[in-house]
Amino acid sequence: MLSRRSDLATEAKKIWSEDNLTDLDGAEELVTNKRGFEVTTVNITGDRAASELCKPKGRYVTIELGKFLRREDDSFESGAQVIAETLSELLGGEPGPVMVAGLGNPAITPDAVGHLVVKDTLVTRHLRRQMPEAFAQFGDLAALEPGVLGTTGVESVDVIGAVVREVRPRALIAVDALASRSMDRVCRTVQVSDTGIVPGSGVGNARGALSKDTLGIPVIALGVPTVVDAVTLALDVARDAGVELDPEALRGSNGSMIVTPREIDSNVQTISRLMAYGINLAVHRGLTVQDVDMFLG
Repeated sequence: MLSRRSDLATEAKKIWSEDNLTDLDGAEELVTNKRGFEVTTVNITGDRAASELCKPKGRYVTIELGKFLRREDDSFESGAQVIAETLSELLGGEPGPVMVAGLGNPAITPDAVGHLVVKDTLVTRHLRRQMPEAFAQFGDLAALEPGVLGTTGVESVDVIGAVVREVRPRALIAVDALASRSMDRVCRTVQVSDTGIVPGSGVGNARGALSKDTLGIPVIALGVPTVVDAVTLALDVARDAGVELDPEALRGSNGSMIVTPREIDSNVQTISRLMAYGINLAVHRGLTVQDVDMFLG
């Protein structure tokens, strides 16, 4: 069990190494650069590594968005392309519809990522069926917001599962908020994985898992950290100051607290738009950012 919490595989691996003063077999990490963005891939291949990191075996790709946040020239377009390329690699090249599930609660800003991504998704499934020749150059994309159990009374996995059985997409892209170890990564990092996702885990309200086992199709998880676990933040601040605290003692009354920056509203809007464009470019191959601007506008 990790002493500090993170939904990012690269952070979880680092936390484990810090706690155990060694590397973890079965969790390999590779750092590359794509279009000026640092990209870290963690492949969890061993049962022990999956257990120690509390993450299913699979591939986790973390994209650092420093270039985009510094507003360098063409950073939005290149950032969207990197997300698109990563999604395309995990989706594969088989034909067929893709469905996006925007998870979370739009009434809570740190949990509104899924809703905002769906809002900027170029949905074409209905158009391709009504006018197949006119929309032949587009991919086949559907989108769904299942809501949250507290407002619908239905688990997200049950809503999505019912729609998947009707639509029969070849893959699902599940979009949700995540939790990071560090405030420096909040709305500054995107993680893409082929392992599925547990809705609500980022804001400490985990529900039924969305995965190939539960839905019968590949599930690609696309997430951005919007919060930091309060205990994790306290432990890291204390460690930086040379003080070691007991995680279990801290988790008493603070175990469910999360922290988010004051500028979370604008940050979530900005990063969600970038993620949505990444999905659009991955599914509607051949389109540019300018094309998506025009069709969404």
